[in-house]
Amino acid sequence: MKIIFNDSTFSALLLRTIAETYYKGADIGECLSTAYRIREGNFESWYNEWIRTAKRVHCFAEESDAKGHATSAREAYLRAANYYRTAAFLLIDSEDTRLPLTIDRSKECFRKATSLFPFVVESIKIPYEGTFLPGYFYHVPNNYNNHNKSQHKRNSTHVNQSDMITERGNYDKSLVDNTVYPTLVAHGGFDSTVEELYFFAAAPALERGYNCLTFEGPGQGSVIIRQKIPFRHDWEKVITPVLEFALSKKNEYRINPNKIALMGISMGGYLAARAVSFEHRFSAVILYDGVYDGYDSIKAGFPSELSDAVEKGDSEFVNTYLRRIMETDSNIRFNIKHGMYTTGSTSPYDLIMRAKAYSVKNILKDINTPTLVLEGEKDDSFPGQPKKVYDGLVSVPIESKKYILFTEEEGAEEHCQSGATGLVNQRIFDWLDETFQRRSK
Repeated sequence: MKIIFNDSTFSALLLRTIAETYYKGADIGECLSTAYRIREGNFESWYNEWIRTAKRVHCFAEESDAKGHATSAREAYLRAANYYRTAAFLLIDSEDTRLPLTIDRSKECFRKATSLFPFVVESIKIPYEGTFLPGYFYHVPNNYNNHNKSQHKRNSTHVNQSDMITERGNYDKSLVDNTVYPTLVAHGGFDSTVEELYFFAAAPALERGYNCLTFEGPGQGSVIIRQKIPFRHDWEKVITPVLEFALSKKNEYRINPNKIALMGISMGGYLAARAVSFEHRFSAVILYDGVYDGYDSIKAGFPSELSDAVEKGDSEFVNTYLRRIMETDSNIRFNIKHGMYTTGSTSPYDLIMRAKAYSVKNILKDINTPTLVLEGEKDDSFPGQPKKVYDGLVSVPIESKKYILFTEEEGAEEHCQSGATGLVNQRIFDWLDETFQRRSK
């Protein structure tokens, strides 16, 4: 699927941004007009045009906010947050001061938007190895069950919470009912931010009566940009503190401890699978999409001469070869530069070698959690790997695991089904509802 750009990286990123229109994180005309101004394959042009759009929409938000137009301000803040994130995406020089500043603007806009939501969103800090992981906890709206049963109209932006919200950003917890709710814990992968997870996870979760906890871990978002903590392959060391935090808040946050699901998106499909092979207290896991082996995925796209050099350990040839390709291939350039930055690798060859640790080949047998594995028919990031993950889930009963292939005919063939938001959420949450219903019996 190509939109405006022939360059696969630019087209995919544009589709990813437009897809957030579904939950008011973008407007189609704003996205297309920005894209038409961009010089294809030019990372600076990408930044310049998206930052121009982000700043303009940010001004719209502030104008509406100043005049008390809460809905208009909220929607414009959401779009601006997304456009700032999109602008920063291809800033691949870790020393580029525009990267932290642009991401900070994205976060600022998102937090202003959440202060205007008609449901409760708390900014949280999860204790982690002497520091913290940033995140958000999205509370199921008060009286969700009454709204859902009597009106069948609630969604993430139209539930009346006037009995709960007392003023901008504050609410009276004494008015919260005692019902406990299922909770989705969600994290991204190689290049997402915690704010973007609102569109991927929190918004659809809230619509269906789920709390949602989103967070950034090592190597992700502000954790790498501000805290300088790189990725780690042993993600269970990240997930267990997150789960402990959620359980410590189970009464305050109205969490049903027997119905907590974990979802990992993109490379997060590896991270989440790795985590639940050690941490068995989750009631379900969604691998969105499944990742079997990072090293195999990288090598699969290499020509034979490069693949052979990698296997032989010829680091000089590999580094020279890849640096030459990076000059003309935007996808390779982004993946190598971003990968080196977020993993702390010293060279392209070092990055490839570190990828060997990101594999579930030998630990899938240890997963006993009900598991949903997703795959896009034309995914170019981890082609064919999700089915290998599903087949390796030998300890999960057949009735408790499911594999879904999204197709080109459905418009859902891209990596993480980008552009098919409604369909992918339908399938994820229908499966999760049914899984938790069985658990209640």
